[in-house]
Amino acid sequence: MAKANIPGKGAIVQRDMETYLIHPHIPGGFVEPALLRKIADVAEKYNAKYLKLTGAQRIAIIGLQEKDLDNVWAEFEDRSKAIGLTIRSIQMCPGTRSCKKAKQDSPGLGFALDKEFYGKPAPAKFKMGISGCSNCCSDCWLKDLGFFGTDEGFTAVAGGKGGGTAKIGREIATGLDQEQAIALARRVIAFYQENAKAPERLGGTIDRLGFDTFLKAVL
Repeated sequence: MAKANIPGKGAIVQRDMETYLIHPHIPGGFVEPALLRKIADVAEKYNAKYLKLTGAQRIAIIGLQEKDLDNVWAEFEDRSKAIGLTIRSIQMCPGTRSCKKAKQDSPGLGFALDKEFYGKPAPAKFKMGISGCSNCCSDCWLKDLGFFGTDEGFTAVAGGKGGGTAKIGREIATGLDQEQAIALARRVIAFYQENAKAPERLGGTIDRLGFDTFLKAVL
C-alpha cells in the first residue's frame, strides 16, 4: 500500500512513496550554529538522502524512513510541526536588526506571530510574510497575510497567494505598531477560521464574501 503524509509527525511522503521529509522548526530562518550542527548530525545518523534549504526559510531533512520519524523528532528540543491545514512557517527578513534599508523590526513582529500562531489549525494552509521595508523581501503581497515596514509603522496586506493561480494581496491597514499588527492578525485569522469553506485560501474567502465585508469584520 502506498504511503501518505503523516501530519501528526510533520512528515511529507516523497516521490518514491517510501521515504519522508521533515522540517525542524526554525522561526524566520534565524538559526544558531548549534542547531545547524544538530540538523546535520541527525541527517547523518538516520541516513537522510540530503538537506534542502526551502523557500519558507526552513531546512528540510529528506529521505527518512517512517520507522525513524519519532526518534528523529526526539533529537530536537523544538518539536512543533506545521504541514497540511495549518498556519505555516512565517517568512521574515532581518529588518532593522541588520538591514540598512529596513524601516521596522520585522523579526520582532514575526517571532511574536510565530509564537502565537505557528502550527494552529486552519481551513487550508495559511501563510504570513513580514518585511522590514516596502521592498517586501518576504513576499508579503503573495501571502494570506503580510506586513511590511514604513517610516510610520507596519502596513498590512491580505488575501495573496502564490502557486499556479497566484493572487496579489490588497492593502488593509497602515501605520501599525507591533501590538496593533498582532491584534489585526488575530482578527484576520479568526475571520478566516469562521468563514472559509475549506480548502479555500483567505483570498478566496474574501472574494466570495466581499472585500468590504472582510474589512468591516477585521478593522
